[in-house]
Amino acid sequence: MRGKVLAFDFKSGEGHISGDDGNRYSFNATDWNGDRHPSVGETADFQAEDGRATAIYRVSGAGPMSAEKSRIVAALLAFFLGLLGIHKFYMGKTTAGVIMLVCGTIGWLLLFIPPMIIGVIAFIEFIIYLVMSDDDFQRKYIDGDQSWF
Repeated sequence: MRGKVLAFDFKSGEGHISGDDGNRYSFNATDWNGDRHPSVGETADFQAEDGRATAIYRVSGAGPMSAEKSRIVAALLAFFLGLLGIHKFYMGKTTAGVIMLVCGTIGWLLLFIPPMIIGVIAFIEFIIYLVMSDDDFQRKYIDGDQSWF
């Protein structure tokens, strides 16, 4: 059966899938067969057993637009355009991107303090993105809800 991932909690390893039959199925991270954790909105193929999804596989070519983001691209954007928050927009963190954009542009009116703070934050994020693994980056910043370091 096919369905869409509704939710996945990285801490507990539990998630929910809405099946094409209209029912919801819970699953555990151990039931997920793939190279990375599931993303909300991703299409999956699974077997339904007693209200649980088992033997879950990601359906190729299906998933949310933000499913694959490169940490190297995000790091380079943070280094070169971090003052404008472009790396936040790239990762889908619009609110954080707007905050960085406003502080980086009109923040100059406040004695250069907001742009300096945003510049330091962007540089720290540049370093963090470079040293973390692809899986951690995907889990923490793309699939997860973390916007700041």
